Amino acid sequence: MSAERRVAGFPLGKRGKPLYGGGGGSSSSSSSPVIVPRCQVEGCHVALANAKDYHRRHKVCEMHSKAPKVVVLGLEQRFCQQCSRFHVVSEFEESKRSCKRRLAGHNERRRKSSQDHSVTRNSIHGMPITILSLSYKSFVIKSLLY
Repeated sequence: MSAERRVAGFPLGKRGKPLYGGGGGSSSSSSSPVIVPRCQVEGCHVALANAKDYHRRHKVCEMHSKAPKVVVLGLEQRFCQQCSRFHVVSEFEESKRSCKRRLAGHNERRRKSSQDHSVTRNSIHGMPITILSLSYKSFVIKSLLY
């Protein structure tokens, strides 16, 4: 017989996450009440039972998922759209909804892709080219074969 793990009175599943639906292994339907997931922002009591799966999964209502600043665990935070979690506001640039770390990775991938594309665009079979003139009907390409 194992002891049921609980945090703040809520039963925990195998991965340490609260069980919604009264879990805890009991087969009797009257043994524990159904727990409705709610937004984790302090002072927000929005029940997420009818919210989109995304908002239920991350325990944040739609309004607070887009808010520039909220209080969670006593700290001013913002919900990151890339990480799907709250970070302190200082981890964001201006009014962006993605944290600096995820934006840096995104920008790095864009720069890398842009460089790869420009190399391909400015060469023929791996040989660099220069466009000398571009007229209405024709253009002259000088191959740089030095």
